[in-house]
Amino acid sequence: MANIGIIIGSTRPGRVGPQVAAWVHELAAKRSSANYEVIDIQEFELPLYAEAVPAAMSQGYELAQVRQWSERINALDGFVFVTPEYNRSIPGSLKNAIDYLAGEFANKAAGIVSYGSSGGVTAAEHLRISLSTLQVATVQSAPAFNLFTDFENFSTFTPSAVHEPAVSRLLDQVEGWTHGLSHVRALSALAA
Repeated sequence: MANIGIIIGSTRPGRVGPQVAAWVHELAAKRSSANYEVIDIQEFELPLYAEAVPAAMSQGYELAQVRQWSERINALDGFVFVTPEYNRSIPGSLKNAIDYLAGEFANKAAGIVSYGSSGGVTAAEHLRISLSTLQVATVQSAPAFNLFTDFENFSTFTPSAVHEPAVSRLLDQVEGWTHGLSHVRALSALAA
């Protein structure tokens, strides 16, 4: 059974990402086709990326928190990224966490759940571009939550039931692509 991480992409004080991730996890936990867990990048306390060698060329990680982040991502078969939109893109904390790794993400599937004043759709597209560089297949379904209609006082997540089918489609697609890409990962491991 696939292990899929629901990754909280924001680390700022007062963030609502954990509420969105918990709601997605609540829906995902009702499924028996994959194991889901919430992963908060804030817990890893990753410093600003300043490695001398790009992650794709690195033979190992010097910092303990980067090793822990690497091990956690490597153990997953797929992802659901929960990202806010900051200035029409993803938070620096999420980009920073992604930039530390390379092979740990390769040949895995990801879905994107976004939120912001316009649903976070521009952030979702920027995230797709970054993930494609790491050979992550992003799925088509992309639930987007609006700060004006899906949050009370911009701080309490109150999603309408109308969003549940979109999240269900996203989970179906992530699970399907995760299963399909498991064969690609197996072949890549044999070739290495």
